[in-house]
Amino acid sequence: MHYQGESYRAMSDNGSDPMERLAKLASESAVVIFSVSSCCMCHAVKRLFCGMGVNPAVYELDQDPRGKEMERALMRLHGNSQAVPVVFIGGKLIGSMDRVMASHINGTLVPLLKEAGALWL
Repeated sequence: MHYQGESYRAMSDNGSDPMERLAKLASESAVVIFSVSSCCMCHAVKRLFCGMGVNPAVYELDQDPRGKEMERALMRLHGNSQAVPVVFIGGKLIGSMDRVMASHINGTLVPLLKEAGALWL
């Protein structure tokens, strides 16, 4: 799991639209997780991916100066009152923990990860 330090500067660009920043960040790595460091569901989804051998890019919104703005954009994007965790695989919105777990259980998560280049085996 790697935390995106450099991209926080990009996220703090005053002229950027939050949705544009989300799209840009979501497409920069095979697996991207938008998280809040104190969220237990965020921790669980990060552990799931790490346990599978995936190294997701993690953006901790509570550690970003414009994180609240990003959270509101994520809520609008996936139509949920709970902003995090939100997972993107191959630049595509997968959703929150329930969608990730449903994909894992029904067997569609691993093929998605392979297609995105996050898993090789």
